[in-house]
Amino acid sequence: MELKGTGFTIRGWKKGDEVSLQKHANNPKVSACLMDRFPSPYTLEAAMYWVDNLLDQDPLINFAITIDDEVIGGIGMEPRQDVYRKTAILGYWLSEELWGKGIMPEAVKLVTNYAFTQLDLIRLQASVYNKNPASMRVLEKAGYQKEGVMRNAVIKNGIIMDEHLYAILKQ
Repeated sequence: MELKGTGFTIRGWKKGDEVSLQKHANNPKVSACLMDRFPSPYTLEAAMYWVDNLLDQDPLINFAITIDDEVIGGIGMEPRQDVYRKTAILGYWLSEELWGKGIMPEAVKLVTNYAFTQLDLIRLQASVYNKNPASMRVLEKAGYQKEGVMRNAVIKNGIIMDEHLYAILKQ
């Protein structure tokens, strides 16, 4: 399965992605606004572990963002459980050298459409730390709406931050 964007492709992970994944993910500016489970520094071993664990996804919910088959970012959904089972949490990252080029808003739209047409979801939500207004704009451009702010909800690199919650509903 592939989703075609303007100058990029969203696809499942495959063997061979490890080197370009490590190259583009190994940047403290990329990891600064992601959960701690996204390693920093991002080692080749971490890239190998990531790819190995996502080779046989069913359903496909985590994707590589590629240009000319080189991984330049990632986007995925984490399904919730129990009474939240029709909701997934969206997360994404992009190589710093491609920030501000319109890739991520389009990628979010493509994955959102995939989620609502191919998966049994009625809601996607994403959290953004207050020091990342660019990511808030990404979500707004993709049609997500801010639903609230959880004050002092996160601690990253010793800094306490607010968490902004965005969501989109299946039409």
